[in-house]
Amino acid sequence: MSRQIIVGNWKMNGTTRDSQALVQALLGKVTADGPEVVICPPFTQLALLASTVEPSPIGLGAQDCHKEVSGAHTGDISPAMLTDLGVSHVILGHSERRQEHGELDETVREKAVAAAKAGLTPIVCVGETEEQRESGDHFDTLGWQIKGSLPDGFSGILAYEPIWAIGTGRAATTEEIAETMTFLREELIRQFAEAGKTIKILYGGSVNDKNAASILSIADVAGTLVGGASLKAEAFLSIISAASAA
Repeated sequence: MSRQIIVGNWKMNGTTRDSQALVQALLGKVTADGPEVVICPPFTQLALLASTVEPSPIGLGAQDCHKEVSGAHTGDISPAMLTDLGVSHVILGHSERRQEHGELDETVREKAVAAAKAGLTPIVCVGETEEQRESGDHFDTLGWQIKGSLPDGFSGILAYEPIWAIGTGRAATTEEIAETMTFLREELIRQFAEAGKTIKILYGGSVNDKNAASILSIADVAGTLVGGASLKAEAFLSIISAASAA
């Protein structure tokens, strides 16, 4: 198994005091010979934490970016602004962005192109609703999301996050995850040919310190996108420990 990556999505959490305390608890315990680790705090904490994590193996990611380099886009952040702060990764198309901000596959695709041009590694999220899974439309949904959200020549990371398992405490079973991972890999190969064999796929959806080991052992799971558990140092470190550094 290749080196896995653990990404912590802090979402809309983290004051200056909280953020510093959390990172300090991780420093020294996240090592260069372990899995790749990236934390994604809110925009307001990026500049502060950039200097804190810079000497460490902990990578810094953002939770979104705009498709343009600059311009009249009040409240938005460009990819160039993120790289200027030392950010290396950016989460795009998270289900909460798609649902709460109406982001379409085309929007996510444009952002992924802009992020890659700026030197960022895009982590593009796809996932189905409970209704889509129960109706048997989940694979069609995921296939169309990949086609619409990933640009030609995509070399970033795909994150599968079943919407019905985000923030609900209900994680998909290992059988459900394994079946979906097999489909996603086949779909990536179908759409991207040889390049589709090497695109990393993360699993996200109520990942915690209790289920991480079993999830990370599933074939084609190259790591996890962690939500709430990434805000608790002990739980996040436990998830990191369960990942492969090979």
